[in-house]
This record gives sequence, C-alpha cells and structure tokens, in this order.
Amino acid sequence: MSRSQEFIPFQHPIRSEGEEQVERAAAFHALLEGRRTIRDFSDRPVDRRVIEWCIRSAGTAPSGAHKQPWHFAAVSDPDVKRAIREAAEEEERAFYDGRAGEEWLDALRPFGTDANKPFLEKAPWLIAIFARNFDLDEDGNRSKNYYVPESVGIATGMLITALHQAGLSTLTHTPSPMGFLNKALDRPSHERAVILLVVGYAAEDAQVPDLSRKPLSAIASFR
Repeated sequence: MSRSQEFIPFQHPIRSEGEEQVERAAAFHALLEGRRTIRDFSDRPVDRRVIEWCIRSAGTAPSGAHKQPWHFAAVSDPDVKRAIREAAEEEERAFYDGRAGEEWLDALRPFGTDANKPFLEKAPWLIAIFARNFDLDEDGNRSKNYYVPESVGIATGMLITALHQAGLSTLTHTPSPMGFLNKALDRPSHERAVILLVVGYAAEDAQVPDLSRKPLSAIASFR
C-alpha cells in the first residue's frame, strides 16, 4: 500500500535498557500504586496550566486512523459545576432508587456511596470526556471515526495518569445517562459524554477503602 502521509524518523525520548529499564518500570509502578480514587476533595485551587498540560498529555494517546475522537471539557466555573451537580444527582437518585438493580447496589454498598455528590462542586475542576463517532466539517459533512471507545479509553487513562503524576487526585464519575452534560457544557449532539472526571487535591482528612489490587499472576499470563 502506498503512503500519502509524510513520515519522519522516530527516536524514543527515553533511552534505557537492562537493569536501568527494570528500575524505571518499577519506579513508575510505585508511583501508580499510590493512585486511589477519592471522594473527599479539598477546595484548594489548581492552576489551570496544570490541567492544560495534562489534557495535552491525554491528547497524545493513540487513536484509530489518528482521528483523535475525543473532547475534554474542563470546568472550574462554580455556577456550571453547581448545575452539573444538580443534574447528576437527579440521575443518581433514579439510579439508587431502582434503575441499578439489587446486585449492582449490593456491590456498591461496602463503599457507602449514595446519590449525594458534593465533590462535583467542591473539587476545583471537573473534566467531562466526550467521544465522537464522527466529525463534522464546516459544511456539515460527516467524517467517520474508528475504534472510538478504545481510543477514548486510552486517552482517559493517560489523563488520569498525568493528573496523578502532577500530584492531583481524581474520581471517575459516571452518572447514567449523561446527556445533561452536552447541555451544561454547550457540546454538540454528535458528542457523547462517557466520563465526568473530578479533579483536585485530596482533603487533609480524606479516607479511602482499604483495598488490595490483584497480583500479577491474576491479571497477566506469559507464554
């Protein structure tokens, strides 16, 4: 197949091998091992430039045919955050009042979650992550995107990792349905909200469940 895209030489920004490479991998694991989802946020402000750099990092994620089918809507405006909280809690009340089903609610019960989501207002930033199955040009013509869930999922993971590396904490909030975010954030109808990421510093008295992660033998196999 012929190439129409211009290509340039690649050089990895990190050069390591042997024990140094193992040490780098282990050190990065140690950094991420300390990452926890939190619900107790401080209202301490976070410099917008930090959020911008982390979103730029997410934007380096691989995507199907390099279509980059994502949009990150970052919110710090108190009025917008309040409107998002009100709409999210309305959906959450329906979820906890029956939409979820008993099995799902039983799985959540040990964590003490409910329909009340004060962190949506208290945390300094919310980042709504939208997926686009197609793009529109100025004339309204559609251009199909590929591997959209996979691409947006990878970008979201990179965003969470970048925020953690910057010293911030996150919560992946997924009220369902999330159509209210299009209205609150003035996003077009061909974008679909998939995650509402709550971002900020953990409160001084923040607590998290005493959980352990599956060992390597349970999540990987080598042949």
